[in-house]
Amino acid sequence: MGGAKPPPVPDYREFKVEGIPKLEEVQRHLKARGLKDPWLRNEAWRFGEGYTTPGVGALRTVFRGFKWGFAAFVVTIAVEKMFKKDDHGHH
Repeated sequence: MGGAKPPPVPDYREFKVEGIPKLEEVQRHLKARGLKDPWLRNEAWRFGEGYTTPGVGALRTVFRGFKWGFAAFVVTIAVEKMFKKDDHGHH
């Protein structure tokens, strides 16, 4: 099939619960009840760089070209006002 190589799978040992306040809080609550989640470190990647929540990702997608689009809108209006002859609203 060819194509691009898949991204490398990161080593599981690079993800730690320590240093991530939300996961440390979950760990404290579990410990208070005498429980432990051995798979909690599997959630650590969500708090790293490059990961966003679905809501933030959706907003980023919607507004991705907003500033350039708005700038083009302003330039278009300015050019139309400059070159448009005054026809007093007749079609």
